[in-house]
Amino acid sequence: VIKQTTIMKLNAGIVTEKLAESKAFYTNVLGFGVSFENDFYVLLHTPNHAAEFSLLAAEHPSQQPLFRPAYGGQGAYLTLEVLDVDDVYARISRQNVPIAFAVRSEPW
Repeated sequence: VIKQTTIMKLNAGIVTEKLAESKAFYTNVLGFGVSFENDFYVLLHTPNHAAEFSLLAAEHPSQQPLFRPAYGGQGAYLTLEVLDVDDVYARISRQNVPIAFAVRSEPW
C-alpha cells in the first residue's frame, strides 16, 4: 500500500541517435519547452508544464549500458491531448511534417 503522502511523478524518455533533431521537433513543431539540457540529455515540458519528457543521447559513456542503445522505433507510443486537434493537425501539416495517417474519429 502506498501512503497518500508519497509523491510520484512519471518522466518517459527516449534514447536517441538524433538528440538535436528530436529536440527541434518537440520544441519547434509541438511547442514543448526545455526544462533542462546538457550535451547528452534534454528534459522537455509540455506547453502548459503539465508533463515532462526526456531525450537521452545514445551510447553516451556516462550512462549505464542498459541506457546506451538507441530506441529502435517500434513498440512504444506517446499520446498528446490538445484542445483543438484539427487546428494542431493543420498547423503541423503546413510544416510538411510526415504524418503516418490522417486525423479521424474513433469509436472510443
